[in-house]
Amino acid sequence: MEIGRVVVVGGGLAAAKAAETLREEGYDGALTVVTREPHQPYERPPLSKDYLRGEAGRDAVLPLDQAWYADHDVDLRTGTTATALDAAAHTVTLDDGHGLPYEKLLLATGSRPRHLPVPGAEQEGVVSLRTLDDSDRLAASFADLAQADGRLAIVGDGWIGLEVAAAARSAGLRVSVVGQGAHPLERVLGPEMGELFGQLHAEHDVHLHRRAQAVAITGEGRATGVALADGTHVEADLVLVAVGAVPDLALAQSAGLALDSATGGVVASATLQTTDPDVFVAGDVASVPYPRYGRAIRVEHWATALSQGPHAARSMLGATDPYPELPYFFSDQYDLGMEYLGFVAGPDAYDEVVVSGSVGDRALVAFWVRGGRVEAGMAVNVWDRMEDVKALIHRDGPVARAELEGFVG
Repeated sequence: MEIGRVVVVGGGLAAAKAAETLREEGYDGALTVVTREPHQPYERPPLSKDYLRGEAGRDAVLPLDQAWYADHDVDLRTGTTATALDAAAHTVTLDDGHGLPYEKLLLATGSRPRHLPVPGAEQEGVVSLRTLDDSDRLAASFADLAQADGRLAIVGDGWIGLEVAAAARSAGLRVSVVGQGAHPLERVLGPEMGELFGQLHAEHDVHLHRRAQAVAITGEGRATGVALADGTHVEADLVLVAVGAVPDLALAQSAGLALDSATGGVVASATLQTTDPDVFVAGDVASVPYPRYGRAIRVEHWATALSQGPHAARSMLGATDPYPELPYFFSDQYDLGMEYLGFVAGPDAYDEVVVSGSVGDRALVAFWVRGGRVEAGMAVNVWDRMEDVKALIHRDGPVARAELEGFVG
């Protein structure tokens, strides 16, 4: 398929892998990548893990080396914001007022941190973690606070909040985490496996405030802590807001692309094509049909960007294969490493969690089961079993409980 200029809007892994795939698949036409950040596209998981802990350098977050874009004749425009999309005219408007024409376009615009709507949230000493610069600033703050027996309060007990808590403890900070649920990660893992992470952090002297609601960030121009609805004041020298992210839909909305009210993303076909035939989506903004679950799903994880970027690129070149990958993510906290494959839409979407291995030793595989079928699986300090978990998820029909319980030999 012969196509003209391709434009990729985004500064994350999906954008980088899409550009790489276009060149690998033989596309030698004009290719422009537009990203608002001053950096070339990079991966985000290390920002709350090894990069934040100082265990990995800047190169570790770059999926393509510094010279790749120039070497492959890619027009990389960093520090440039795409402000509007005119799908009828096939033009992206940039922040300098110029229009960038395209024949095929990929929106890989990612997400932005969700705002905490409480008094005091805009003052100094209240931070979020989404960008490379955010991680650099947070690491510098950790180094300074560690010298002064500093205190970090984290509002939010999801993956980012807990990974940063682990990094902060390793840096020597005193850490408190404010979560609305009875267990950390409860909305994602349910109470059974959420509590595994709760106990992990409690053992590392993280103060967990459960069933807690932040109502204000205290301070007079600079944060001094978090006020909770029950009257508790969580003292802090630095407050991290980690209450989730929202997909960046501005361009999709300006173009009138169909949005999915259930997932909050841009409606995509199985080939990652939007309701405009020349516009494709990948990563955090893409609401993609998953036949295994009988619904569209929007996933904000590294592996989705890694696989959807190339898939969208091939689709722009004419491929018609449906997107095949199950949702996958991973986390590293202290000495615990985990991998999760599949999808469970909250605690009401499964009947039970079947565990193989030892929760006490934190070496296990947990299966979320509904109607006898495996919906998802999580391996904790058990490696090289995700292909086996995938086979169980795709099995057409119930899986015997004894088979699940004996999964870890």
